[in-house]
Amino acid sequence: MRRIAWGLLLLFAFAVPWEYSLDLGEPVGNIARVVGVLVLLAAVSAVFQAGRLRTPGLMQWLVLVLYLWFCCSYFWTIEPLATLVKLRGYFQEMMIVWLLWEFTESPQDVRDLLRAFVAGSWVLALLTLANFGSAEAVAAGQIRFVAEGQDPNDVARFLDLSFPLAAVLLTSERRWAGRLLALGYLPLGLVAVVLTASRGGFVAAMLALTGCGLLLMRQYGRAVLAGAVALPIVAAGLWFTVPRETLDRLATIPSQLQGGDLNQRLNIWDAGWHAFVQSPLIGTGAGSFVSAARLHPLDTAHNAALSILVGGGLCAFFLFLGVVALAARSVLRTRGPLLVGLITVLLVLAVASMVDTVEENRATWLLVGIMAVAGRLAEEQPGRVAVCFGGSYAGPNNATPYSLPPVPAD
Repeated sequence: MRRIAWGLLLLFAFAVPWEYSLDLGEPVGNIARVVGVLVLLAAVSAVFQAGRLRTPGLMQWLVLVLYLWFCCSYFWTIEPLATLVKLRGYFQEMMIVWLLWEFTESPQDVRDLLRAFVAGSWVLALLTLANFGSAEAVAAGQIRFVAEGQDPNDVARFLDLSFPLAAVLLTSERRWAGRLLALGYLPLGLVAVVLTASRGGFVAAMLALTGCGLLLMRQYGRAVLAGAVALPIVAAGLWFTVPRETLDRLATIPSQLQGGDLNQRLNIWDAGWHAFVQSPLIGTGAGSFVSAARLHPLDTAHNAALSILVGGGLCAFFLFLGVVALAARSVLRTRGPLLVGLITVLLVLAVASMVDTVEENRATWLLVGIMAVAGRLAEEQPGRVAVCFGGSYAGPNNATPYSLPPVPAD
């Protein structure tokens, strides 16, 4: 049963980037929700069958406390229905931190999770390109292109998060299929990010690709330099194929940073701050940001910290900061390419959190869970982690180097 649960976890990681593009409607929901339910059922059965549960770490307990605090907010929320909906969503998102902790056994499992997420991002990028080439988009004069059912900013963020993961895989894969999966994603993902015309997503993409360059420079220095030299050619290709309005929107990034309203986000943040000071300690209830800030029902906080402060108050905010700190500590326990890649993921999430509510996405909690298990395995199996992710391990006191069993050539 554990093998079934693990297989479903990999399928879940694959489905998360493009989950909104396959929605079966209520009460079933999107593909990631369906797979998540199946994962949970298989996981509960596996735990009962084994008669044991892996000892949770501090992060797992803190995530549980954060969720329970949001549950408690139902007793004082100003929007009971919205809070109930948000609690259902938070459970589906946060449970993955516990499930990954329980079922991820080895560094190879972590690498499989990265493969699944990058493969899912391939699907998201291809769906975005399909939208760009569709007759409907051309007829409508569309300038922002996304996979069906997706938000442009979410698409750009999911694609950005996969850049450093693909770079990690590129340094560690020993099969040509795995290297092709990683290498091919880098240009494909970049083109898809440009097509979304997400300004925050484009800035985060530049940060992610910088991290990729640093990660790959040592092993693929000439290839990185060649890629840098080829960037003007890529830019020229985009100039002649992407609608001018799409590029014009991205060109407003400097002016927006210098004195713009960040697409009305400053007004939203001001309204959110006034809502926060009305109930700073315990908040106004999970999912109540729009009502508390008196915004249009389709608006969001566009800022993770402010969203948490309004919904759960300072109590929820400090719990969330604790989760982030523990994720960073777990990342710092790793070494080599995995360390650089996961630090880049954290930085991309930090940048994205300034303009989006990243705490409400499965992708965020999936990656936080991967960071937690990577840190645990780096302590339990340092040699296997180092070798699995493209490094070497001499062992304590420069003992005999550790190596993984050889992989047959393709």
